[in-house]
Amino acid sequence: MAPPFRPFVVAGAVFFAVGCLGPIRELYPPQPGEATVIIYLVGHGWHTGILIRRDTISAQAWPEHQRFPAARFLEVGWGDRAFYESPDAGVKQALKAAFDSEGSVLHVGGFDRTPAEDFSRTEIIAVELSSRGAEALARFVSRAYARDAAAQPIELGPGLDPLSRFYAATGRYSLLYTCNNWVAEALRAAGCPITPAWAMTAGNLLSQAERCGRTGR
Repeated sequence: MAPPFRPFVVAGAVFFAVGCLGPIRELYPPQPGEATVIIYLVGHGWHTGILIRRDTISAQAWPEHQRFPAARFLEVGWGDRAFYESPDAGVKQALKAAFDSEGSVLHVGGFDRTPAEDFSRTEIIAVELSSRGAEALARFVSRAYARDAAAQPIELGPGLDPLSRFYAATGRYSLLYTCNNWVAEALRAAGCPITPAWAMTAGNLLSQAERCGRTGR
């Protein structure tokens, strides 16, 4: 006799298979001969970020990137404000972020060296996007800035790296919507075959991202 929980396992597997989101065809994959942009998904333990060459970012889609004129690459991440801004955040801050977040932030950092040099100890997945997909991703990031009465980004202070800043962000962090879900939504906006609702952990996000990218630097 089959174990009583087996039907639920089978049902879950069917739901997982049926629920997988395919690519957005008009954006991904790039068409033969089409201009492309390489972005990088960077794993930092339980947190992830998106790394992009600054000179490939559309000034119209993400004008705020021009605040880092000296940077060769920009990394952007999103998360709970109190947790993200604390270099020594622990379990207490993580629980508060998961169940009682008081605000969200974008962290934008500038880097001059290649991903292999600046992120040599992290997992990196390179993803080739169509130029249209890259522009859609840039618009997604730009929409994540919270803005003041003059429609300008609200800067909160220095970030975690020498050339980085925190900005107030839209959206609410929670146990069911994490920094990794946000990154997955950015990739989905670019057309990638990824399911943001399942990407609550960095491991799940990186596993899904391998479907539309390649490990490397």
